[in-house]
Amino acid sequence: MKLHFSIAAAEELRERRGGRYMLYSVCLEGFLLGKARYSQLRRWDAQLRQLFGSTVPAFPPKFYLAMTKSMADERRSQLEQYLQNVTLDSNITNSDVFIGFFRKLQQDTFKIETQRASLDVYFADGSNIRLDIQTSDTAERILEVTSYKMGLSRELIGYFSLFFIQDHSDGALSVVKKVAEFELPYVSLQSMKELHCKLGIRKWYMDPSLDTLLMDCRASINLLYIQAIQEIERNWVKPTEREMQELEFLQKTADKVKFLKLVRELQFYGYIRLDPCLCDYPEAGCSADIYVGNNEINCCIKLPTNQTKEVSFKINRLRCWQVTFLGAEKDGEEETLELRFEYRDSDKWQWIIFYTKQAFLLSSCLKKIISEQMMKASKESQEMEVKMPESTKNNKKPSSQQKQVVHSSFISRRRFLVQPNEEDYVFEKIREEDL
Repeated sequence: MKLHFSIAAAEELRERRGGRYMLYSVCLEGFLLGKARYSQLRRWDAQLRQLFGSTVPAFPPKFYLAMTKSMADERRSQLEQYLQNVTLDSNITNSDVFIGFFRKLQQDTFKIETQRASLDVYFADGSNIRLDIQTSDTAERILEVTSYKMGLSRELIGYFSLFFIQDHSDGALSVVKKVAEFELPYVSLQSMKELHCKLGIRKWYMDPSLDTLLMDCRASINLLYIQAIQEIERNWVKPTEREMQELEFLQKTADKVKFLKLVRELQFYGYIRLDPCLCDYPEAGCSADIYVGNNEINCCIKLPTNQTKEVSFKINRLRCWQVTFLGAEKDGEEETLELRFEYRDSDKWQWIIFYTKQAFLLSSCLKKIISEQMMKASKESQEMEVKMPESTKNNKKPSSQQKQVVHSSFISRRRFLVQPNEEDYVFEKIREEDL
């Protein structure tokens, strides 16, 4: 799947000998990952090409004449597309050349050498585990060490991930972003100090029924249990009064398995809740509380008339989406992010926009939902083949209905028919036509 790479800015600098070069700010999900020169990226591309050949996407060509502004803008856009496209191949993103490049880029940009350090990983109940790490350890490595310390079965590690979590002064909590496996959490935390973020471990799947696969491991049960309690305490999950009484009883008796079985039946359990944001549905000027999970984006929308309306956008009716950076409305204000998606409602396609700082997180959740749908459809298709008699396998073609089950999880990813105003962009759009 494409990673949310972007190039936020290109700064022209002068070399000691008098020449000039461009320094590109490479961002991952809207946060600065590191700064790189074109020549650095070009050498990295050559290393990737030695290993993976023609599977590596085309790299932006070198200019032999002085660049005009339009040429510089074009190169920045091309480099951004290259970074996104190169991540489509998991063999590349898992390679030492890929991981090593971004490790060095992060460390060099923020001037953090490889050395021993302590790193706290927080759980949903506020407790934490302190790890002795190297500052150059990737998130994948830190997740493995955390899992080992907790006694989490190795085969279950993939159901959890590291996230950057932000505690607000009013007691609210925000999930800022999922940490990429190759990212250096220690370095990223240093670069995000002004946000007062901490590193947390949370489950990373959008289908609540997957909880049942984790019920044979005490450590995974504990992680799910404390996260469920957090979601209830923060009113992210909506139990009735009777359900709440039963949950409190199960909590007192420490029956975690029955507690989790009951909580799976509650509205919004296992969803990721975003901070309140603005949206243009059903009309401009609305605000919304967004919950994403279980094959939907559920919104509690407050209309300009102060009336509220609950809307569920089903993922199988969503055709495509994009994340866009918009400029700050006033000097000194944070830049605005938007996520817009094309949605089929009453046999008519329309664009719906959320203005949210967590647009990248929402996009990651959508990709996760779709990947889970595809895996489930693929598994069901394989089971059907196993159960089907050999003669039927050879002679019977799958019906259109069977094909639809496999392929209806995400409708054709096409180039956008409607484009936002290009003048609003700080830099290029990030598209999600192909995952």
